[in-house]
This record gives sequence, C-alpha cells and structure tokens, in this order.
Amino acid sequence: MSMPPFLALPSGARALRVVTARGEFAALRAEPAGEVRGSALLVPGFTGSKEDFIALLEPLASAGYRVTAVDQRGQYETGGPDDPAAYAVAALGADVRALTAALLAEGGAGPLHLLGHSFGGQVVREAVLAEAAAGAGGTALPWASLTLMSTGPGAIDPAEAERTRLLIDVLPTMGLEEIWQVMQRMEEDGGDRARHPSPEVAGFLHRRWLANVPRALITTGGHLVAAPDRVDELAAVLAAGPPALVLSGERDYAWPVPEQTAMAERLGARRVVVARAGHSPNAERPAATAEALLALWG
Repeated sequence: MSMPPFLALPSGARALRVVTARGEFAALRAEPAGEVRGSALLVPGFTGSKEDFIALLEPLASAGYRVTAVDQRGQYETGGPDDPAAYAVAALGADVRALTAALLAEGGAGPLHLLGHSFGGQVVREAVLAEAAAGAGGTALPWASLTLMSTGPGAIDPAEAERTRLLIDVLPTMGLEEIWQVMQRMEEDGGDRARHPSPEVAGFLHRRWLANVPRALITTGGHLVAAPDRVDELAAVLAAGPPALVLSGERDYAWPVPEQTAMAERLGARRVVVARAGHSPNAERPAATAEALLALWG
C-alpha cells in the first residue's frame, strides 16, 4: 500500500470527477501556470488511490504538464458494484481507455502520457494491448509514452502473493475494519513495508482502506497472484509505438528489481532505478521520479 507523504494539494491542483463513457472517476488534476506542453494520466496500484501521486503534481505541472491522477474502479472515491466482472483486468483496462478518450476530448493539453504504478502498470498494459488490437488496421495509439512503475511481467513475488492470498481468503468473512487492525499489527515487522505516517496521513490511509470495494480487492488480488506474462505482446506493440520507461526503486517487495530490469530489456524500454526508494518512488522520491518522467516526456 502506497503512502502519500502529505495530503495538501499544491497551487493549481484540484479534485474533480472525470466523466467517461464508462462512468465517472474521482481524480486529482494539476494545471500548469503557463504554456501546456502535454498531459499525463496516472493510474494507481492495488489498495492505492490518486493520492499516491500527490507529490508528483507540482513538479510535473511546473514543467508544463496537465496531470490527472485517478482512483480506479472500486478504489477510494470512485467506488463500484459488487460484481467481479467490473474488476477484471480487461474491464479496468477498458476504463483506462475511456479515461484516455475523455482527457483527449478536453483538448488543449497536447500529447497524453500514460503511467501505471504496481497493479496499475498491468492495467495500463492491458489498455495498450486492447487499443492496439482495436486499431489493428493501422490506427496509432493515443498515448505519447508509456511508463510502467514498480510493476512486473507477471505474478507478484511469492512472499507477497502469500500475503495477498491471505487477504483474499479473509475478505468474505471479515470486515474491512477488522482486517485493517490485523494489517497494522503485521506491519510491525518493518522492512520496506514499515511506515511512520503523520497523524493526518495515517487517518487518510485508514479512511481509504475502509472505502475499498471488497469485491474489487478479491478480484484484483486474484489477478496479482496469477497474472500472466504479456511482456512479449507488449514489446511487439511498442516496437512501432510510443517510447516506454520501466521505473522502480532500488528495492521492491512486490516484484524483484532484477525482474523489472529484465522486463525493460524485453520491452526495449528505458530503465531508471531511483536511489533510496522502495515500491513507491512516486511518494518516496518524487523529485527524482519526476525528473525521470520529464526526461521521457520531453
């Protein structure tokens, strides 16, 4: 679970709901003060939310980019039905495509860059593959670049998969508040997962967890522990498509860093490892992360 370093929105940023052909999505939007060079859609991971990107909003907007970070269906302020089909990775990829269409329809924001963090990386991969299949006749992809952040080619690391299976098993019988209390005790083990948030951020993390749709957690967690490797398919699309970046911290409990490096090589993508960062460089080292993104976008 990513932890934003703060919650106050920077100047020029606001909360909104993005209306798409597949429903409304809660979002944070940061606008540049001057000329708009481009725009970006940021998609969070498992148990995450748009706030995971809050520390990136100011540096990216200051560089001239209109940035939109969203809650996926079933997350925090977007919500969703008690229907597993709504949270299949193909359905979530369709949501990303609908969000893309809505943002492009706004106009005046230049080329659109796509980023997915953790599970969100596999969702945006699904969106790219589906868009490529739909435009097999030669239609260009709508994204100017693709960034896969702290994500991997297939299923998560076995130790993390074990924890995720435990969550999947208890969700039908335990309430989210009860599970939260158990999770807090488990995190006392420390390591990369240890957190020491401010009271404000701690309260937010609690509220966000309780706002999850349990069915979404079960379905998306099930994907993470058994995700197929679709890197070769994506590599074939990117060979004639937009540039790609694989970005991670120097340690990662979800997918081993060497595995992410190998994925970048298979994709022919740029590779950036952010020093002194773990699974969420967007929150832990936002300045270095923004610098890597701007180098790709520029």
